[in-house]
Amino acid sequence: MSRIPSAFSQSYAEARTKFLATCDALGLDVEHHLHPLLGRDGETLSMDVVRQGPRDAKRLLILSSACHGVEGFAGSGIQIALLNDARWREAVEASGVAVLYIHALNPYGFSWWRRVTQENVDLNRNFHDFSRPLPRNDAYDEIHTWVLPRDWPPSPEVEAAIQGYIERHGPMAFQAAVSQGQHTHEDGLYYGGRNPTWSNVTLRQVLRDHGRQATDIAWIDLHTGLGPCGHGERIFASRNDAVELERARQWWGPDVTSIYDGSSSSAELTGMMWLSIFDECPQARYTGIALEYGTRPVLDVLNALRAEHWLENHPEVDDERRAAIKQQLRDAFYVDTDAWKEQLVAQALEAGLQALRGLHGAR
Repeated sequence: MSRIPSAFSQSYAEARTKFLATCDALGLDVEHHLHPLLGRDGETLSMDVVRQGPRDAKRLLILSSACHGVEGFAGSGIQIALLNDARWREAVEASGVAVLYIHALNPYGFSWWRRVTQENVDLNRNFHDFSRPLPRNDAYDEIHTWVLPRDWPPSPEVEAAIQGYIERHGPMAFQAAVSQGQHTHEDGLYYGGRNPTWSNVTLRQVLRDHGRQATDIAWIDLHTGLGPCGHGERIFASRNDAVELERARQWWGPDVTSIYDGSSSSAELTGMMWLSIFDECPQARYTGIALEYGTRPVLDVLNALRAEHWLENHPEVDDERRAAIKQQLRDAFYVDTDAWKEQLVAQALEAGLQALRGLHGAR
């Protein structure tokens, strides 16, 4: 029987306990970057960082989870499963590459079953130069009161307004309006914030501490919620650079998609987390992907997000309804079956081995 499902957890507290125990069993030291708040169960929250391989390695692979908190149920399980895989550990050692596991970029969202940080910020829309004017998303301003109505479930009139927008502009324009990022509605969806979040500041410090000596850095950031169930889309995670995209496709295959050419299931985003690598490790050549695993149909995922954001804006909701909405959100980003978990780990292992080969051959 496969041991992979046992790497996955039912809470952040359980996931962190498993991650720390796995690292301890392997003799790996863990850096704890403690969050200022406590978790849902009163537990300590932390961005935990483990380095596997030489401290002075010139080639570094980053494997990160829970950028979008609740997506950490999948990402944490993948990290733990890889650490427990002798084939993976042997490949890392043979490559000479150091692997940096960042467990729970957004531990608050992971623990509290939210996609966002404690500031209601989408971490992957928060990496801006906040001394400069922030990008506008006028389309979101138009649809905000429809995607987050006063009452839940939405009225037929609200849903008809959304459908009318889609008919006028097309489904991809609607997806972009909702998800590309916005800075005008603090209580809204995909809010990018007006200041760097705790996770932003902490991640930048981790990158400086571990990446400044590297000449080549690769990054695989683990996500869920878009695409066919169980399929891991490899989405180019960098700036709009043709040379970098070609290198990503050489490493991870020609099916690497891009938000810049419309081939990805994701809309083009603003304030993306991965761009911080160019600020914090400017000396390194960078190659990265987001590994985005499908769960449920995209409108089901969006409606789960809408409901959960509505819930956070209505603290008077009774416990039974609150629990149901929270469960709906977790189910939108985590398919709790053995087969799905095994699919995820197999694809992550393949992508990780490809990254090691790409880094090992880097010149």
